[in-house]
Amino acid sequence: MMDAKELISTDFKGLKLQSRGKVRDIYEVANSLLVVATDRISAFDVIMPNPIPGKGEILTRMSVFCFNMMTDIVENHLLSTDPFDFPGECGPYRKELAGRAMLVKKAKPFPVECVVRGYLSGSGWKDYLESRTISGIKLPTGLRESAKLSEPLFTPSTKAPEGKHDMPITRREMENTVGSEQTEKIIEISLAIYARASRHAEEAGIIIADTKMEFGIIEDRLILIDELLTPDSSRFWPKEDYEEGRPQKSFDKQFLRDYLISIKWNQKPPAPNLPDEIIEQTRKKYEEALNRLVR
Repeated sequence: MMDAKELISTDFKGLKLQSRGKVRDIYEVANSLLVVATDRISAFDVIMPNPIPGKGEILTRMSVFCFNMMTDIVENHLLSTDPFDFPGECGPYRKELAGRAMLVKKAKPFPVECVVRGYLSGSGWKDYLESRTISGIKLPTGLRESAKLSEPLFTPSTKAPEGKHDMPITRREMENTVGSEQTEKIIEISLAIYARASRHAEEAGIIIADTKMEFGIIEDRLILIDELLTPDSSRFWPKEDYEEGRPQKSFDKQFLRDYLISIKWNQKPPAPNLPDEIIEQTRKKYEEALNRLVR
């Protein structure tokens, strides 16, 4: 079991805070960015009032492992996770940064969430029920919840601020935002990452139902940024329990979403306080994903 320390937020005096995301606090240091994964957790694009102890360390370890697995497919923004490699102004905070911070290249992010779906679940399932399409892609009739798709689909969405929901967009709409050439490159890379990750995960007894990636530009080079293949950005299902036609057990925050649905929360701020048992069970699911996938 991990040492489940808790970090809700950071306030590093002397470092320039660039932004606070749903999970990460980002600082500008020298010509780079310092990305600190806190233990905040969001669901339905709203930050919960309770953290998941140790979550930020899990996300960082998984992202670093997966970035390194994909270096021959695409460049990523990772420079170092060793606080002793960070610029000098980070020195007073090495203890807090250890295990949960990445020093990364500063890129211009694309305002698009790049989602690859291998199975019909979540918002994809909801969209399919309404229109038999996902992000403008027509699907066959008669598919059931959690069905494996005939081939993985690239289904982009908007990148919404906290409290707002990401909205699906079509390939044409993405092309209008980032350009046709970049869209084609991103789709090719995203599908290649999903294919490799899926093979690796299945060997560990996990199905990656879908996953979300982000890309940016540095000096005209397309690079992978943010996080990669974590329980925050993916749906991980235990392979041994998979059965088409129903919701699946998971090693991700779907457990938390299911709890919030069960108490009929309206999915708008403020979020409700989470019971201790929900916090602990969520932590255990993240830890199980780490232990299975990072090896």
